[in-house]
Amino acid sequence: MTLEMWLVTGILVAAIILFISEKMRVDVVALGVVVLLMLTGLLTTSEALAGFSSTAVLTIGALFVVGGGVMNTGLAGAIGRRILSISGTDELRLIFVLMTAVALLSGFMSDTGTVAILLPAVIMLAKNAKISPAKLLIPLSFGSLLGGASTLIGTPPNIIVSDVLVANGYEPFGFFSFTPMGLILIVAGIAFMLLVGRRLLPDRRQQVDAPRVVTPKELVEEYELPDQLMRLRVRRGSGLIGKKVTETGLGRDFNVTVLKIMRLTHPRQTFDFALTQRKVDPAKLKAEPVLIDEGTAIQLDDILIVKGEPDDIAHAAARWNLGVLPAKPKDEKALLSREVGVAEVVLPRRSRLIGKTLAEVRFGTVYKLTVLNINRPGTEEKLNLGDTKLRFGDVLLVQGPWDRIAVLKENRRDFVVMGQPEAMIEAPRKEKANVALVILAGMLVLMITGLTSLTAAAMLAGLAMVVTGCLTMDEAYGFIDWRSLFLIAGMIPLSTAMEKVGVVDAVSQGMVDSLGVIGPLAVMAGLFLLTSGFTQVLSNTATTVIVAPLAFAAAVELGVQPHAFLMAVAVAASMAFVTPVASPTNTLVMGAGDYRFSDYAKVGLPMVLISLVLALLFLPLLFPF
Repeated sequence: MTLEMWLVTGILVAAIILFISEKMRVDVVALGVVVLLMLTGLLTTSEALAGFSSTAVLTIGALFVVGGGVMNTGLAGAIGRRILSISGTDELRLIFVLMTAVALLSGFMSDTGTVAILLPAVIMLAKNAKISPAKLLIPLSFGSLLGGASTLIGTPPNIIVSDVLVANGYEPFGFFSFTPMGLILIVAGIAFMLLVGRRLLPDRRQQVDAPRVVTPKELVEEYELPDQLMRLRVRRGSGLIGKKVTETGLGRDFNVTVLKIMRLTHPRQTFDFALTQRKVDPAKLKAEPVLIDEGTAIQLDDILIVKGEPDDIAHAAARWNLGVLPAKPKDEKALLSREVGVAEVVLPRRSRLIGKTLAEVRFGTVYKLTVLNINRPGTEEKLNLGDTKLRFGDVLLVQGPWDRIAVLKENRRDFVVMGQPEAMIEAPRKEKANVALVILAGMLVLMITGLTSLTAAAMLAGLAMVVTGCLTMDEAYGFIDWRSLFLIAGMIPLSTAMEKVGVVDAVSQGMVDSLGVIGPLAVMAGLFLLTSGFTQVLSNTATTVIVAPLAFAAAVELGVQPHAFLMAVAVAASMAFVTPVASPTNTLVMGAGDYRFSDYAKVGLPMVLISLVLALLFLPLLFPF
C-alpha cells in the first residue's frame, strides 16, 4: 500500500462513517471529499470537479424535472389511482395489484415520487377494506424498489453502472437491458409477499394511537385552524413597530403565531382619512403580502394574519396596541396553498430536539417553519409553544413553504414527517396532463430507439416540460433533488481517485484471489452481498459509485465480460429492504404503517437472499461471461 492508497482509503472510510452516523448531510460529506482530493493532490482540480459535468449527473437531474412535470400536472396521480381502482378489498388481490402498479410506475418515475403519490390512496384502500395499513405499505415500498430495477432510468444506480461501461469503452446498457432481470425479481418479490411476506407483516389495527396519514386539508379542519385566525392592525405608537417577527414574543408570551404580514400599499394620509371620515373601510384598503424571514421588521399599518385562541389574541393586542379585525375567508390561504401548507412531524427517539424548547432550538429561524401546535400522546392539555420541553413521540404541527417541509423530511435523525403531505395538494396544472403524457412518451421513444443519447433525451424532455408550461423553471429547480446530485458529483471523483492510485485494482485483485478460485459466480456473489450490505445503511447511489469500478476491475481481472457483474451491482443496490433508512420509500411508509425496525428485517432479509439466488442463476444466462 502506497501513501496515496492509504490517503484515498482513509477518505473513503471517513466518508462512509459520516454517511452512516448522519453527523453531517450526505451532500456536505461529498463536497468535503472533493475538497480533500484536491488539497491532498490526489486529483487535479479538473479531475476532482469532473463529477459535476458527468452525464450521469446531468441525466438524473433532467429526469427529476421530467418527473416533476408528470407530478405537477397530476398525470402520475391519475395513472396511479386508475390502476388502484381495480384492486378491490381482498388482501391478496390488493397486494398483487398494488405491487404490480407501483413496480410499473417506478420503472419510469422515481421510486420516492411514486410512493408519495400512491400513499394517500393506499391508506384509504386499507381503511375501506378494513385491513391494517401495515399489511400494504411495506409491499408498496418494496414494489417500487423492484420496479426501479427494471429499466435504465428506473433508479440512479442503473445509469451509473451504464456510464462505467461507456467510460471503459464498452457498449452501454440499453433502456430495457434491465427488464428481463427486473421482471424476474418483480414476479419473485410479489410471489414471496403473497405467500410468505404478508404473514410476517404486523397487524396493528387495534393501536388507535398509531400514526396515520391525513391530507393537509384534513389537518387544517381537524385542528380547527380557520376558527383561530384573526387580523391585527399595527397602530401608531405600537411597540411592535420596527421589531422583527422573531423579537415580538407573540408566540412565546401569548401563544399567538404570525402566519402572514399584509403591507398596505397606500399613502399614510389615505389611511388616516379612512379612519377619521369613516368613508373608507380600512380593512378593504389594498395590501400585499410580505415575505417573513429573520430580517422582516413590522411597520406601521401592517396587517398581521395570526393564529391563536381569542383570549390570547386579545391579550397580545392590548399589550402591543394593536387593532383587532376579523379574518377574511381568503386568509385561510395563509395556512394552505400551493406554496405553503401544514404537516404533522413526529420526533424520533434520537432527535436532537428532545429535552429542549422550540425557542432553545430556534426552530423558526433554523427551519423557516412555524409550529402551530404540539400534540403529546396521552396528554390532552394544551401545551405552551414557548416553554414546553419537547419529548420523544411529540407531534408538531408545522406550517410554512412546502420546500422547507421537504427539508425536514431529509433530516431523518430529528424528524419523521407523516406521509407525503405536499403530494396531496391538488395538481396546479391539471390541464397540461396530456401535454406531459406526450412529452414522457416522446422521451421514452427516443431512449428506447437510441435516436439520441440518454442524456440528450432526458434534457430535451425536461426542457419541453418547462417550455410547454407543465411547470415553471422555479418549480423545476424545486423538483430536483440537489442533495442526490451533489452526492453523485462528489463521489464520482472518489471513485476516480481509487482507480488512479490503484485501490480498485488492489481490492478487485483481493476478491479475485479469494473468491475467484471458486469461480466468477463466487466473485459476483461477493459483489452482490457487498453492495446490498452497504445499501442498507448508505445511499444506493453512493454505494454504486464506490462498488461499480470494483466490479468492472474484477471482471477484467477474471477475463470475463463485465456486464453481468455491473448488473449484479445495480440489482443489489435496489434491494434496500432490510432497514427503514435503506431507502426514502421505506422511511416514507414507516410512520403511516407504524412499523418497527425489525418489521423491515423480517420481510426484507429473505427478499435480499432470494434476489441474490435469482441474480446468480439468471445473470450469467442473460449476459454470458
